[in-house]
Amino acid sequence: MSEQLQQVHLNDTHVALGAKMVPFAGFNMPVLYSNLIEEHFCVRQKVGVFDVSHMGEFILKGPKALDLIQYVCSNDASKLVDGKVQYSCLPNEQGGIVDDLLVYRISEQEYMLVVNASNIEKDWNWISSHNSFGVEMTNLSDDYSLFAVQGPDAINVLQKLTEVDLSAIPYYAFTIDQMAGMDDIIISNTGYTGAGGFEIYVKNEEALAMWNAIFQAGEEFGIKPIGLGARDTLRTEMGYCLYGHDIDDTTSPIEAGLGWITSFNKTFIASDIHAKIKAEGPKKKLVGFEMIDRGIPRQHYPLVNAAGESIGEVTSGTQSPNLSKGIGMGYVKTEYAKIGTEIFVQIRDKSLKAVIVKMPFI
Repeated sequence: MSEQLQQVHLNDTHVALGAKMVPFAGFNMPVLYSNLIEEHFCVRQKVGVFDVSHMGEFILKGPKALDLIQYVCSNDASKLVDGKVQYSCLPNEQGGIVDDLLVYRISEQEYMLVVNASNIEKDWNWISSHNSFGVEMTNLSDDYSLFAVQGPDAINVLQKLTEVDLSAIPYYAFTIDQMAGMDDIIISNTGYTGAGGFEIYVKNEEALAMWNAIFQAGEEFGIKPIGLGARDTLRTEMGYCLYGHDIDDTTSPIEAGLGWITSFNKTFIASDIHAKIKAEGPKKKLVGFEMIDRGIPRQHYPLVNAAGESIGEVTSGTQSPNLSKGIGMGYVKTEYAKIGTEIFVQIRDKSLKAVIVKMPFI
């Protein structure tokens, strides 16, 4: 039985633009508009717009909102001040990850959590089940559209639409202000491409007007709509984790190199299990690797040593447009995680040589 695919608010706009639509995280999403390489470089060199309205947004409100966040999230949200964002994860009770997410502090008693599309219901139920703090929770996921305007010219495009000094919004910060004549727009600087830019959260009823305003302002900069295909090549070049690929319910944040979002100066769900993994050292680690032999690594391809013994598997892989070679991420036994170590990727019965490198790849 296949579940009905959900649609982002501007679904018909993407279809009209000729986008190739595919199922992704339970949504019908644009994967490609023109050509993947073209879209990738449009973002790296100029400016492109992703419709990522499939993401989920929860508002947590009340005197104990921070207490709930501190308990369900691994990072220390007490460090946040108004207008700041923090990357975090929801640890599970087995030492794995329920989801990774962004925590926005709107005020001392109000926070917005931005979660992955595939996990909206799962995350909502998980946080709700631990809400013994009387925190008022609202799920706004169906009410908001989200556009990621990314690339070196993103700031020039969006500055035409707002009085807010966008250059004054540092990385991992946001403001709520007017843009394109619309009020209460969340303008955020958290990008997932490594090319700079902003995310614009807008109510669905104003989404089309905002989309059109952005494209009108961006015309002189060669702005283009960008699909999920280029989003994946861009984030892989930066070594950014994707839930369901590089992290999931079975991977520890410590194994994934996310120790920096795991704060042990507070108690969170199963913090003792995560502390133990950290103290004992993880048995496997998430690494980045570049292909030496020609080949494109893909999720679940086996990783082996020179003797052909299994040492792990690929979690994300692609042909890097910037490097013109195959790159990937994957978990390997810790003894193979050192930079410079040669490993082999099994692609269609062939063992192809690769080398562990420091991320980001570019």
